[in-house]
Amino acid sequence: MKKPDDRLFAVTAPGLEGVCAAELAALGMAEVEAVAGGVEFCGGLREIYLGNLWLRTASRVLVRMGEVRSRDFPDLYKKTVKLPWGRFIRPDTRLRVRAVSHGSRLGHTGRISATVAEAVNRALGRKEQPETGPEQLILARFEDDLCQFSVDSSGELLHRRGYREEAGAAPLRETLAAGMLLLLGWQGQVPLADPMCGSGSLVIEAALLARNLPPGRARRFAFMDWPRYRPGLWDALRLEAGRSERPCPVPLAGSDQDPLVLELARRNALRAGVAEVTAWDCRPLQQLQSDAGCGLLISNPPYGERIGRGPGLVELFRSLGQVLVERRPGWSLAFLCPDPELARQTDLAPACRAELHNGGIAVGLYTATRGQNPR
Repeated sequence: MKKPDDRLFAVTAPGLEGVCAAELAALGMAEVEAVAGGVEFCGGLREIYLGNLWLRTASRVLVRMGEVRSRDFPDLYKKTVKLPWGRFIRPDTRLRVRAVSHGSRLGHTGRISATVAEAVNRALGRKEQPETGPEQLILARFEDDLCQFSVDSSGELLHRRGYREEAGAAPLRETLAAGMLLLLGWQGQVPLADPMCGSGSLVIEAALLARNLPPGRARRFAFMDWPRYRPGLWDALRLEAGRSERPCPVPLAGSDQDPLVLELARRNALRAGVAEVTAWDCRPLQQLQSDAGCGLLISNPPYGERIGRGPGLVELFRSLGQVLVERRPGWSLAFLCPDPELARQTDLAPACRAELHNGGIAVGLYTATRGQNPR
């Protein structure tokens, strides 16, 4: 019989399931399968630790710790008590239960959460949970009358690497920035520049990727508060990761017209440990320095939901195309945009490589080169 931690699940944003599956396969995980909303895989403590340490595109790593079939709340309580909660939760740990229900007789998610919390407290031998101390997230998901329980091993969402203590307006999540790079197949082969870098997520994630630095190396995780946490194993995995670090082979640069947000990017790069391999320049898009070589020009430009659609927005995307043609003719271009018509304003006949979500907005990842036929 499989152990409770054999079935694992990496949660991702829509569109990143495939690249996350490739990450897990590269880490040597078993039975990797991309599904809607994430990736299923198998493993034990080592795989849980590795996933949290290395995954660049996942939001959480969950342990599928049990399922119960129930059609009333007393039965749900009775069956939930019998699950092995003590493997993941200490008596001094607070609980946070998040419930969803689809097609079940038990549709009241608030009561589901309360029933599960009460059952877990009983299983741990306590009448109520403490008011302070570490917190453990439990996910209860009803599909018809089958409830699947998951224990979160990550804690804070994995995009919170620990380096972005400050952010400008509408920052790009680190997991999405890394996903863009991996979808494009970029791993440090050619120089990279973001001409509208904001607080620097794309450039910093590129530096971490190029240097093969694990994004989770400097933060805490929920599994560190589990009863069977093995600090020696965690330290060994971090030490092994340190031995795989490599020099950054190409220049990585970010520029922005706002000096205040650019200073945030510099400080974020310093906290991420990549300040020495990143360069930051205060200048507007239209004044991006020329480069006759080759590379990747990549950006998350402002678009309508943030600055309002109008002539200024169209002009911005035209300028993005002009910069590629006039100042970086040997480079390729990649950018996020929610509207195909707006993307075509670059006059580069961009192709949509992937459909993603940025801050709840459906966006396409578009690519173009100077050699593509204009509209």
